[in-house]
Amino acid sequence: MAPTVQHYKMITMDLIKELHFMDNDYKLDDDKTFENNNTLLRKDTTDDINSDANFDIVKYEAMEFKSRIKWPDLLAQTSLHLVTIYGAYLILTNTVKFLTIIFAFGTIYTSGFGITAGVHRLWSHRAYKARLPFRILLAILFTITGQKDIYTWALDHRVHHKYSETVADPHDVRRGFWFAHVGWLVLTPHPAVEDRRVALRKISTDLMDDPVVRLQRQFFIPLFILLNVMLPIVIPMYFWEETLLNSFVVSFVTRFTVTLNIAFCVNSFAHLCGNKPYDRFIKSVENSMVSLAALGEGWHNYHHVFPWDYRTSELGRLNLSTKFIDFFAKIGWAYDLKAATPSMILKKVNRSGDGSFHGMEEPDPTSSINCKATD
Repeated sequence: MAPTVQHYKMITMDLIKELHFMDNDYKLDDDKTFENNNTLLRKDTTDDINSDANFDIVKYEAMEFKSRIKWPDLLAQTSLHLVTIYGAYLILTNTVKFLTIIFAFGTIYTSGFGITAGVHRLWSHRAYKARLPFRILLAILFTITGQKDIYTWALDHRVHHKYSETVADPHDVRRGFWFAHVGWLVLTPHPAVEDRRVALRKISTDLMDDPVVRLQRQFFIPLFILLNVMLPIVIPMYFWEETLLNSFVVSFVTRFTVTLNIAFCVNSFAHLCGNKPYDRFIKSVENSMVSLAALGEGWHNYHHVFPWDYRTSELGRLNLSTKFIDFFAKIGWAYDLKAATPSMILKKVNRSGDGSFHGMEEPDPTSSINCKATD
């Protein structure tokens, strides 16, 4: 039995309807005070601009559009990857100190929880609630990764889920592996993406109502310089006398680039290479290698079927981020963990899975019965 059974909020179909935070029918009530980052959005009919009712996806799909290269972004990505190749050379030739290598890769996986447990499961999907100290910790870890600010990342991810595999998807996998992996960052976005970003910005007020998100966005540049650049360079130099060049190349650039590519793999490999036990009609797949690298984020077929499940996978799968959240749930920093019931999972498997489902790897946390798919 999972250690946080007492914190589970098992999902019903009524709650699923409530959790559609990306619908344009919701807005925060003006008279409500902010309690946490999971405040539900309320009804608003005063502003139909950029609403779903006015959004014609067919028109956008039929539109002739050719992306332009964003040269500053392309130059930045090219430079990062070229320096990282040199960083790999330094590592393979034992030119850099062993402690620097350990520090760089340790930072990659430690800060990664800021993406997986933080900006993804907490702020993008509101799959659980977190108390202030935990949100501050997650914000710090996420800032170390250097992947934009929480608000921008979460907003784009909400657009991705609501309009997945359409021209409104920021990293539409239908445009190929390289576009989904990194091309979407160095090419101008489709007009449909821009339209949906504006639309969801109006209904994602829960993000900026969290003071942690607001402050991290306001001070992102100095925080980025301090946490993603300066400290990773200075720490190896100060504590074990690494050279400035080696520290810059390995502890900053190589670490930063590897972190980016692990996240990119969720957009590319986890939408192309793997099986589909829950829904064979979508592109996202189950990819164990991506899950190993991305702390559990590669069980992507499950995640796109049940995006509000804090585990992003079934219990028992290799998912370090779930264990991470479970730990903080045990000490009371995380609570209201939302999870799909086995019956919901099995119904989806039997209805639309590709036949590769092999049964639950752990019992239902609310029952002693280990449910399995039926023929």
